[in-house]
Amino acid sequence: MNYDVSEVRSHFPSLQSGAIFFDNPGGTQVCQEVIDAVTYYYRHANSNTHGAFATSRRTDEIIADARAAFADFLNVSSEDEIVFGPNMTTLTFNISRAIGRTLDEGDEIIVTRLDHDGDIAPWLTLQERGVVIRWVDVDVEDCTLDLTQFEKHLSSKTKVVAVGGASNAVGTINDLKAITSLAHMAGALVFVDAVHLAPHAPIDVQALDCDLLACSVYKFYGPHLGVLYGKYELLDQLNPYKVRPAPNQPPDKFETGTQNHEGIAGAGAAINYLASVGEKYGGPFADQAKWYKGRRAHLKTALAAIKSYENEIFRRLLRGLQELPGIQIYGIAEAARMNSRTPTVAFTLEGKTPREIAEYLGRENIYVWDGNYYAFALMERLGLEGHGGALRVGLAHYNTAEEVERFLEVMRQLTVNSEQRTNC
Repeated sequence: MNYDVSEVRSHFPSLQSGAIFFDNPGGTQVCQEVIDAVTYYYRHANSNTHGAFATSRRTDEIIADARAAFADFLNVSSEDEIVFGPNMTTLTFNISRAIGRTLDEGDEIIVTRLDHDGDIAPWLTLQERGVVIRWVDVDVEDCTLDLTQFEKHLSSKTKVVAVGGASNAVGTINDLKAITSLAHMAGALVFVDAVHLAPHAPIDVQALDCDLLACSVYKFYGPHLGVLYGKYELLDQLNPYKVRPAPNQPPDKFETGTQNHEGIAGAGAAINYLASVGEKYGGPFADQAKWYKGRRAHLKTALAAIKSYENEIFRRLLRGLQELPGIQIYGIAEAARMNSRTPTVAFTLEGKTPREIAEYLGRENIYVWDGNYYAFALMERLGLEGHGGALRVGLAHYNTAEEVERFLEVMRQLTVNSEQRTNC
């Protein structure tokens, strides 16, 4: 497949700055289509919802269109299963409180040490209701979940299994289908944090059969906005905290207060941008109606092409890091297992703190994250939390092989300088 990264980059104005954006797991750059959609909303539709006038009706249409876009993105059975909110963490707290109202003292929830704290803390808060938390450990050698321990934790007391689709720190992709199947056999609900998975792989909630799944649009080229999927029957049964005049039906009863309408407009545009990437490889449609009808197929094509391209340049990145002295890589490092991880790597360098490395790279116009990136439990488990965490480099579909080589060149300079000082 002839992946045209130059054409992809032309959609992102910020890439013209010359900076190398390897901070993508914390938030990607925004495409022009999203910027245009947000601008259009402010100019032509800025209003609250359900009014009897033109701008309000346009707002309703834009929200409906965005819901339909995410229904295609996640392959949901009903657009009413899509809930918008400020971010994944806030949505998770909201849903955990609603589920918590149905739980009894002694009921159990399973969380993992591989996850972002946004999929841990909202469930830990339910301990105040007498809920018991069971932890699934990780293998520190490759940062994969201990699924044997997970199975041992499952029982008739298990009410919720909270698990990440992929680790935002070390890139491990979890076997969601197996985890969901085992959880359902025990009678538990499954909540998936798909924030880090969504930019890198197609998601089909019907195939996964998960009960709830959340992601964040700013991780895949859109505005700061969270999206929650829930099976309609479950959303209908749950009783969330809300104002009294708000509707009692999903998704509205979970969308507390006035939403970020301009962000929702941009979120729908982000999905359409991704579909357009797939359209280039899947063949264009003659008119818009047919294009929307084929959007799900375009999205699958796009994400397959993106994954293939990202894996290609990530192999070069990983191989280059492995050749440098003093580097400790955390997570899956074998080239043969690239499909079990995202193009995100965390590492440390002997003699340098992660912040010092990040600052050095920043002076070279290369942007990366250091610290724990809210993967607090994992950094504790790896023994890194008290030592500045790790440096994280994450690729996106607009990064290039040349950027990877530039990063490795700078890292070689840093490791040579570090070795020379050590030998003095």
